[in-house]
Amino acid sequence: MADYTTIRTAGAGARTEQIDAGLRAHMNKVYGLMSVGMLMTGGVAWAVGTSDMLLSIFRNPVTLQPNILGWVVMFAPLIMVFAFGAVLNRLSVAAAQLFFYAYAAVMGLSLAWIFKAFTGVSIAQTFLITSIAFAGLSLYGYTTKKNLSGMGTFLMMGLIGLLVAMVVNIFLASSALAFAISVIGVLIFAGLTAYDTQSIKNEYLQHAMAADQEWLGKSAIMGALRLYLDFINMFMFLLQFLGNRE
Repeated sequence: MADYTTIRTAGAGARTEQIDAGLRAHMNKVYGLMSVGMLMTGGVAWAVGTSDMLLSIFRNPVTLQPNILGWVVMFAPLIMVFAFGAVLNRLSVAAAQLFFYAYAAVMGLSLAWIFKAFTGVSIAQTFLITSIAFAGLSLYGYTTKKNLSGMGTFLMMGLIGLLVAMVVNIFLASSALAFAISVIGVLIFAGLTAYDTQSIKNEYLQHAMAADQEWLGKSAIMGALRLYLDFINMFMFLLQFLGNRE
């Protein structure tokens, strides 16, 4: 009995170590994909935003008002997110990863105007602040023993309300409403960063024993997309009241 108990305990310990190692590898892949996507977005945004010739394809370089193509690029990321979720199961891992990188590039086009509207120093400072906040919030979501699943519904309801307010303010152009949207947006995506990190971790733990490599690959890409969106949105909302305009 003692030998059986020892063997069983050793086996359980080995499985736990294997799952822990797999989780670390999975999260490293998630953060790695997200980082590459961020670099691609930043590179495209900088290349287009610092060139009046390229920026004029999408916006008036002086007034920054979008033209027809600019409006298309502005809403393309939102459409691509819904499309990605709808077709993910029918894509290979390689195709899903390519789609994510294409999405990051399109997002760069939609954000290029910030390099014309804000000073480079303020963009860099806001990016640094966002990076520090994101790292802390994601670490909290990964390490906390508190179940954050209850936040999900609340945050999604807040996100829907935020989107509605943003659309309304396109027509109202209210500076007070824009400020309120920025503050609420930062809070919502700060919460989503912690929530999504814990959710990605828990989803892996639930499927770890199945060892489905295709699921793991697609899950890492979807996790990278979720955290990428949390970072980008938190950065943009912070930039609205921390950035110094040109």
